Amino acid sequence: MPASRSQLISFLEDLNIPVSTIDHEPVFTVAESADLHDRIPGGHTKNLFLKDKKGNLFLVVALHDATIDLKKISSIIGASGRVSFGKADLLEEVLGVTPGSVTPFSLINDREAQRVSVVFDADMMEQEVLNFHPLLNNASTAISAEGLMVFAKACGHDAKVLAVSAEAQKVTEDL
Repeated sequence: MPASRSQLISFLEDLNIPVSTIDHEPVFTVAESADLHDRIPGGHTKNLFLKDKKGNLFLVVALHDATIDLKKISSIIGASGRVSFGKADLLEEVLGVTPGSVTPFSLINDREAQRVSVVFDADMMEQEVLNFHPLLNNASTAISAEGLMVFAKACGHDAKVLAVSAEAQKVTEDL
């Protein structure tokens, strides 16, 4: 049985990670969430549940407006061959969420099996505050980038911070 929102919030409290949650109408896509950006401060995000040719699973998280090239990302994240989006039934099986509610908070449902490799975009991790759905797409929970890393680790995942977006890659090239 997947974790509930209240179980997630309790888990975060037990880790002493401060968060705040704002309820809102359900949003299923980044485009639908555009008006939330004015109402909720912090970095808004998109979450990609990906699968490679060998069946390895990845959760890639970046800012909502990041440009991510699926043809190039496989070599950056260490995938075997090209990646594609994981199917809805696999998403529900592994992370316990449905399409439109994908979130790094769903790692709470992958603590035992640890089937998903987690990648946070370097550009996103520069934000002080990040917003994610608390397992359902009818709310947004704000957390610090540092708190997000602590959460992922507590779920048994060594999240990688990589330049997966074109924006983060440009910063890396400019250095």
